[in-house]
Formats: sequence, structure tokens, C-alpha cells
Amino acid sequence: MLPSTAPSRTASDFEAELVVVDRRDEAMGVVGVEFEHPTGGALPGWTPGAHLDVVLPGGLTRQYSLCGDPSDGQRWRIAVLREPDGRGGSRWIADELAVGTALRVRGPRNNFPLLPAQRYVFIAGGIGITPLLPMVRAAAASGADWVLHYGGRTRRSMAFLEPLAEFADRVHVHPQDEVGLLDLDGMLDAHPEALVYCCGPTGLIDAVQQRCPQSGRLHVERFTAVASSGENTEFEVVCDSSGVSVTVTPDLTVLEALENAGINVLSSCTEGTCGTCETTVLEGELDHRDSVLTDEEQAAGDTMMICVSRCRGSRLVLDI
Repeated sequence: MLPSTAPSRTASDFEAELVVVDRRDEAMGVVGVEFEHPTGGALPGWTPGAHLDVVLPGGLTRQYSLCGDPSDGQRWRIAVLREPDGRGGSRWIADELAVGTALRVRGPRNNFPLLPAQRYVFIAGGIGITPLLPMVRAAAASGADWVLHYGGRTRRSMAFLEPLAEFADRVHVHPQDEVGLLDLDGMLDAHPEALVYCCGPTGLIDAVQQRCPQSGRLHVERFTAVASSGENTEFEVVCDSSGVSVTVTPDLTVLEALENAGINVLSSCTEGTCGTCETTVLEGELDHRDSVLTDEEQAAGDTMMICVSRCRGSRLVLDI
């Protein structure tokens, strides 16, 4: 069942070396990985939409959505798309990660919670199915009316088609080489009252956002940061708790300026997509450049992702 109140963005302070106990090919270019605690102990609970920080060899940290069963307290499951043109993390997982390997894992963190509703439209593009898979299961268990539209280049490249088959006519598979691009207008117009959850490539999310201008209806999770056209100007950051002040020059982020001053702040993606560095703002006009905060949260100006967001004025006061 879904929670009776809207879940907030939450993060566990859990961090441990977990052991890979299973890996399998979920589709062409997609590898499924399962983790367990080396002692066999229980892992923290999570809700649909949550992701993990996985620390790879060399210190590279990547975020992957949990796509298993939230009721399974012994195993965490992720799925990784091998990206030949990426920065190497997905290639290492696909080509070298073996069962028995221990990796440091942090989380889970949920920036993409499933809100209670009577109707849902889920739209997945490619590996964007990963956070939506536990969502459709939760929606089905709650008795909500829902539909999933799942697009991909080919059927061979689309993960989890077999488990999704149990939902019969609620799941619509759209391989591009067979049926062309997703008919977003038709999908959204057919369910005007439904909450919409979308995850996938930037082009897909942007197209869905153009068709869902209503505030609060659309919920998305991006794998890459939103491009910013804002100008980088110099400003001062005052750390209220520590009394330290730093200058953020145009070539530095707030996070980098703080780290250069010896102030350690927890961070992960450094791209404004994971939410790890969210920091309370006490004063200042913000230039939000993250992909985590909702429009309403950005307008409120109470917090910011210091790895990418900046100040529009000359002074910013943070609760650090």
C-alpha cells in the first residue's frame, strides 16, 4: 500500500561495504546487480523511487535506482546500462564487476517519491524503467488505476519485459524499431487527472514536461543535469554555523569553494541530480540549477544543491 501522506525527500545515513551476490543480463547492454551485507544482516528500508550511491574503483561514485522489492530487507537490486561513451563507471560494472566483489554503498536516498493518488501514468524510456518498476508494483498493490508506457530502441534492449508481463494490458511496450516514437499526446490526454511519473533520456523528459504544464502533476527523475544558460558571477558565501566566509569565483562551485576552505560537505554526483549536497539557505537570492528540487521548492528558496546552484546576488548565507 502507498503511504497516506506524501513522502518527503529522505536519505539514510547507512554506508557499508556490500557484496555482489548476483549479476545477470537483464537486456542487451543492461546488467542487473544484487547486493547483500557481508554478515547477512538486514539492510535499511526504502520506498519506490529511491537510489543508491555506489562507489566504484578509483573513487568514482555513481547513483543507481533500486529496482527490486522494497519488502526484501536482505538484498538491494540495481540495473546498469552500459554506456560506451560514458565516464567509465557503467563499462566497469558491465565488463569487470564479478560476484563476490565488495563495493562501498551509501543510501538509500529518495528524490523521486511515489505520491498517493487514484490514477497514475508511468512513462519510461530505456533504462528509465528502473525506478518505475517498483512504482508500478506499489500502484498495483494499492488498487490504484494506472498504466505504464515503456519505450526503447528495440525489445532486446528493454529490461524487465518478462516481470512486467504479469500486468497484462496495463503495460504498453513501444519498441521504436517496431512502432516508432511514443505518442505522448495520446498517452497524457487519455488520463488528464492522473499523476505522471517519467524517467528516461533528457529528450523524453523535456517533451513530457512541455505537455504537462500543470503544477504538481508531473514528477520526473533525470540521469543528467539540466543545462544552465545563467552567467557565473562572483559572490560571497557565509557559513552561519562555523563563521567562515568564502568567495565563490565564476570558475568555482559553492561546493568547491567550501572544500578549498577546509569545510567538508557531503556530496556525491556533483551534477545536481542526486540530492546529497542539499543545504539549508538562510539568506540570499538563489540561481537553482539542479534537477532534484521541485518548482515549488526552488521558489521557496529554503535549500539548494551547492554542487551546481549559485547566488544571483552578492551574498549567500548557508546553515553550515
